[in-house]
Amino acid sequence: MVNPEIQGKRYPRTPNYLVGREKVREFARAVMAGPESLDLDYAKANGHTDLVVPPTFPVVIQEQSLALVLSDPQSQIDFSRVVHGDQRFIYQRPIVAGDELTSELTVASVKSLGGNHMVSFETAIYDNEDQLVCTAISTLVVRGE
Repeated sequence: MVNPEIQGKRYPRTPNYLVGREKVREFARAVMAGPESLDLDYAKANGHTDLVVPPTFPVVIQEQSLALVLSDPQSQIDFSRVVHGDQRFIYQRPIVAGDELTSELTVASVKSLGGNHMVSFETAIYDNEDQLVCTAISTLVVRGE
């Protein structure tokens, strides 16, 4: 059972996360991303200041915020019953190696459907100038008993 009262709850900002080149390359190789995420010269030749993260990389930042929800006793989310339902990213600008990012998660909705619970999150990801760079939107399905 998920506590429906967490809908609308905003969790505190996460600590700074420095996007490192090698982390970008590791992630890029894992998801078979393009050369802008692997080759610094290529990225710079295409107008970027450093390696560009693959489109799904913000999940690494969002995970820090999700950990706050999953460890919150008020949420009553049993992680052993969780399956990932949906994930989307809305970019304001590309994220590049060297960015320092923080995230702030809001529980967008809690719905019950067929004995399962669907919990949607919106995680705003900010740079060190407090500018929004990406919003990660995800839904977890918490299977019923």
